[in-house]
Amino acid sequence: MNPTPETQNPEPETAEASTARATEAISDSASEAKGPSLLKADSPAGPDADGGSDDPEGVHDLDDDEDLDDDAVAARPSGLGAAASAVLAACLGVIALTGTWTGRVISEREALIGQITLGQSATPDQQISEGYGDAWHATAAANGVVALLALIIGAIVLLLPQRAGWVRPVAVAAAVLGLLGLLVSVGMYFDLFVALPAAPAPAAPAPAG
Repeated sequence: MNPTPETQNPEPETAEASTARATEAISDSASEAKGPSLLKADSPAGPDADGGSDDPEGVHDLDDDEDLDDDAVAARPSGLGAAASAVLAACLGVIALTGTWTGRVISEREALIGQITLGQSATPDQQISEGYGDAWHATAAANGVVALLALIIGAIVLLLPQRAGWVRPVAVAAAVLGLLGLLVSVGMYFDLFVALPAAPAPAAPAPAG
């Protein structure tokens, strides 16, 4: 019995043919996998393509934030006024306790006025009051004004924002010196610490005889 084409056994496939067929299958699979990626890569990029923005990395947003930071730094007070005011208040507090040139000039003026207005018939009490008491009180008033300025400026500096770390202690010291100078000036003006010298009582006339 001769074998027919239907019953004839197929020849065995060689190794080269199997390798070639497997290579073609892998190539076809790779082509199908690359197809959508290539299409996606070739598609135009823009706000209408994927719903994104023209600035995917947020470069413009960073620039805006830097501008806002620069504006905030520029608007922030430097604290120079508070520092200068604290030093000024401290100096005024020291001057109020040690005496001022203005107070000395006013004192000499009051003493000169007392000498001019007093006559030969002035009593010792009038001479002491006009020549010494008024000058003393004028000096106390001048020192008291300076002390009050030191106290006010020191208190204002303590209420100011944006001050350096060393400004607060200086302002506190200035306020304390101003308060102390004000108390001393008030005591001097009202003769609370030292009273004005009093004239000696007139001697009694000797009895006639």
